[in-house]
Amino acid sequence: MLKFFFGLFFFIVFTLNPIVGFAFDTSDPSVSLLQNRISNNFSRKYCKAIQNGFSKDEAMKSAIVKTENIISFSYNPQKKWIEKGDLANQISLKVVNDCGRSFGLIGKEGVNYFKSYFLEIYEKTTPDKNFTK
Repeated sequence: MLKFFFGLFFFIVFTLNPIVGFAFDTSDPSVSLLQNRISNNFSRKYCKAIQNGFSKDEAMKSAIVKTENIISFSYNPQKKWIEKGDLANQISLKVVNDCGRSFGLIGKEGVNYFKSYFLEIYEKTTPDKNFTK
């Protein structure tokens, strides 16, 4: 009977007051802000090129090169911490939300399609460069 109450006591204590775990958050707010600026810049350039009648390939290459040039000359030391996959995902979300409907991209499928398309064109356009380095 004593074991039952002892077990019940520990069950209640650990249920109501769980053990504190320590998680290390590696995301830095300044990296997120830089990533937002890059994705906003890219989206603005891509959507404007589409509105001006560029094909989606021309618009993509143009936006990548213009955004890459801005990043290359940036002295922000946080750019080395940006992950290419995270940036591609954020760019895809921004583009699909800003102007995706105009060329048939909506929802999660649109974001996934644009992300893979962006990464494919990015690798072809700038094989020796990297957005984040």
